Amino acid sequence: MTGMDVSPPRAPGTSGPADPDIGPDAGPDIRPDIGPDIGRAPSGTQVELRYGSQSVTVVEVGGGLRCYTAGGRALLDGYQVGERCTDARGQILAPWPNRLRDGSYAAGGQHYQLPLTEPARRNAIHGLVRWARWSVAEQREDRAALTYSIPPQSGWPFTLDLRVDYELGPAGLAVTTTGRNAGPQPCPYGVGSHPYIIAGAMTIDGLRLRAPGARRLLTDDRGIPAGDDPVTGTEYDFRAGVTIGSAALDTGYRDLERDEDGLAWVVLADDSSGEATGVWLDQSYPFLMLFTGDSLPDPARRRRALGVEPMTCAPNALQTEDGLAILQPGDCLTSRWGITPTPPRPRA
Repeated sequence: MTGMDVSPPRAPGTSGPADPDIGPDAGPDIRPDIGPDIGRAPSGTQVELRYGSQSVTVVEVGGGLRCYTAGGRALLDGYQVGERCTDARGQILAPWPNRLRDGSYAAGGQHYQLPLTEPARRNAIHGLVRWARWSVAEQREDRAALTYSIPPQSGWPFTLDLRVDYELGPAGLAVTTTGRNAGPQPCPYGVGSHPYIIAGAMTIDGLRLRAPGARRLLTDDRGIPAGDDPVTGTEYDFRAGVTIGSAALDTGYRDLERDEDGLAWVVLADDSSGEATGVWLDQSYPFLMLFTGDSLPDPARRRRALGVEPMTCAPNALQTEDGLAILQPGDCLTSRWGITPTPPRPRA
């Protein structure tokens, strides 16, 4: 992966900050504006960003996205400052997204065992950084960068530096994640994010969903891929825009259709009010999960929002290597996605 682009975030039509350095050498821990004094908030320091009528809060614990509003409208089903993040809301999923069967994998001729963080299905899920305390490496009014270095530990012998840049601009929020192998051996790497988007209505059932996946991942009863099928002519085809209705999704997609800028789009729209929320993925994200929340532990959260999970690799990629990056020492991989309150209309 030598020579990968490591510049910070650029939403469509916007520019990003100038300093792409990541990891412990990225400069001092800068915390000039952390919002109100919240004591021991479960999500730690609150980093507030603003641009025009847009407002975003990202958090120290997990480095993730807690809330996003634009013009007074919420775009995310997030969580309150006094709450602990549940259901992976807005979290960063690294160094692998989604599930790893039995929590085991091989690298460099050695076998490794990770903790089973989804014990009911005997999987390790969503990486190692969701509850880590990240450092605020840079902050301005409309942007911030958070960093964290994953140290070698049981089941993970690698050193991986992570930086996530959040930037607000005219087109919305851009999120850029850079992973750098800071260790002496090749490092497997994948990353994802887990926002839950909304578009005004109390439930998603009456909303229209447009999503880019041309093939869906077939999974076993543990959520592990076992092949893929074309979506044409099936209930899983949302490329033209379909009312969600009673569709229950916990579904992975690949072969994502893209616009002329190389972006894949997920758009959730309320046709009665005209409100819409869009998520874009650059070409570093060839996989996507959509989740209607039917299996969430809290019934009040179910079908209230659509989980949209951009992924640089497939579920179980530490075993299958499907989309998995192998970073040589010093190499980086940068990936970009974003959210907008004004997604493009579908082409005629």
